[in-house]
Amino acid sequence: MVVKGYAAALSGVEGIVVSVEACAMPFQSEIAMTSVIGLPDHSIKESLYRCESAIMQTSYKPLRQKQIINLSPADLRKEGSGYDLPIAIVMLAMSFQIPETKLKDFILVGELALDGKIQPVKGVLSMAILAKNKGFKGILVPLQNANEAAMVTEIDIIGVSHLQEAADFLANRKQIHPWHRQSNTYKKTPVLSFSEVRGQQSAKRALEIACAGGHNTLLIGPPGAGKTLLANSLQSILPTMSLAESLETTQIHSIAGMLKTTQQDEGVITERIVRSPHHSLSHVAMVGGGHPLLPGEISLAHNGVLFLDELPEFQKNTLESLRQPLEEKAIHLSRSRQRVRFPANFMLVASMNPCPCGYYNHPTKICDCPSGNIARYLGKISGPLLDRIDLHVPIAPITFDEISSPTIENYNLKDEAIKHRIAHARERQMKRFKRKKLDAIYSNSQLTGKSLLELCPLDVPSNELVKAAMEKLNLSARAYHKILKVSRTIADLENSDNIEKHHIAEAIQYRNLDRNWGLG
Repeated sequence: MVVKGYAAALSGVEGIVVSVEACAMPFQSEIAMTSVIGLPDHSIKESLYRCESAIMQTSYKPLRQKQIINLSPADLRKEGSGYDLPIAIVMLAMSFQIPETKLKDFILVGELALDGKIQPVKGVLSMAILAKNKGFKGILVPLQNANEAAMVTEIDIIGVSHLQEAADFLANRKQIHPWHRQSNTYKKTPVLSFSEVRGQQSAKRALEIACAGGHNTLLIGPPGAGKTLLANSLQSILPTMSLAESLETTQIHSIAGMLKTTQQDEGVITERIVRSPHHSLSHVAMVGGGHPLLPGEISLAHNGVLFLDELPEFQKNTLESLRQPLEEKAIHLSRSRQRVRFPANFMLVASMNPCPCGYYNHPTKICDCPSGNIARYLGKISGPLLDRIDLHVPIAPITFDEISSPTIENYNLKDEAIKHRIAHARERQMKRFKRKKLDAIYSNSQLTGKSLLELCPLDVPSNELVKAAMEKLNLSARAYHKILKVSRTIADLENSDNIEKHHIAEAIQYRNLDRNWGLG
């Protein structure tokens, strides 16, 4: 007799159904009391001890027969402690202590403590999505993960806190009502206010455009001008995430084990995240990797902002690893035994000084850097990477009058007004994408190929202006497409259906490094 239950494995953000099969063996066989096969890692082999101890803490009896447990598909490496619960349940079913009738309806996931309590695990949201897509009635998850899993509708989310509770439910000895998602989400952490940054109105305008269209931005200016402050205050004006974006972001953070899982403060990610890693981070920390393969900073910033302060100080290979994700909005990691894909649709915001000392072209301070040092410093940012940045924004030193101003006189510069304009521009974009059936696109920065040309048509004067700019600045085809996307966003902020010449002119203005610096 073979008893079969179901668990889930993860490959990137995708779930894979794993059959957990148990079969009784004759006592004269040469296998151990219980053996697990199917490429389990060491933590799964240890689960037999956790399962045996957990069963002893329930009203059920420990095993008195030899069993072999197979995790299928057998050629897929299984990792993690989330297989404890399904293994314990099929062991009980194999010993006829609970019926197997309900096992086919649920995916089971959870780590067992020695006292039988069920501990939270990573990646539960992806597993719940898998259960829905594969036609399961529901999924049994640790109670601490229930609110996360309940983002998925139309299936039963059964939150359990003890092996006894899970076994009684599957044996029809106890009724557990499906979990409904609680309204509590991550508590808002205090953020800097964008409007409280004094001065820098032109930079604020550029960052408003960037947030409205999801455009990559580079801030260039002397120390103390407000580059870092502007970037760190972006969270106060970023548009609210859609349900689909919230689901994607929560999936990634769940897999990385970065969701809060205490019952009092559990939830899902509903606000766009600003990640700001230190410039000493490694290449693997940026793109993802390790064992098992986990998302890196570019994926943790998915649907949010990746802020790289002091851009030239990052390792060159770390910066160059951004080139493909900035175009494809995803990262593909290949190892000898595993290949995964992580989403990486982030808005890059970077800052840098114009030279090593920071005062090149400063209106009052003298730069003492030799010209060769300036060239080497700027050369740390390669041409191909710079070409992928939509907005090059110069930051001028702030004046005394600007920094000492006690109030913000203009309502249009307040957070609420800026966020409203950005949200309205995003709404216009989403309606346009929906008409064109572009379901996987959330902002103008994601437009490519045919859809870009269809949604960003130019009249004759605008086209002539772009042509002149390309010839004078020697712009690449990618820079041309960036200009189209940015001008489309500027038009959206002005509630304009058509891209006009002044929209194009402003977009060209943000190709500052192409015009002045000649990095390559």
